[in-house]
Amino acid sequence: MKQSGQIALMPFPYTNLASSKKRPVLLLRQLDHAHDDWLVCMVSSQLHQAHPQLDWVLSPGHDEFLASGLKVASVFRLSRLAILDGSLLLGQLGLVSDARLNELRRRLALWVQGGAAGIAQ
Repeated sequence: MKQSGQIALMPFPYTNLASSKKRPVLLLRQLDHAHDDWLVCMVSSQLHQAHPQLDWVLSPGHDEFLASGLKVASVFRLSRLAILDGSLLLGQLGLVSDARLNELRRRLALWVQGGAAGIAQ
């Protein structure tokens, strides 16, 4: 069963839409209950790509790392979003806490409003 806060494997589209890559994503929110469409953000092991005032890096020493199901330190790239059909889910890895999910949603909302400069790590 899919739920917000879940880390799952899904084909994530490249920005040019020419292809996609199977990768971990964070399910941020189901769009509505009539459709199985989800707002997701990319999860990547390329830590150098992290936007310091928007994205969140989860390292193996962090309290939430084990529950995530991730194998290496990863960046949750809130600047890389997609709407994906839930039927594209290829596997489940783990979860982030409700508190973390709410914090990531807050960061995203501030960024959309143009206030990312004030987001604290």
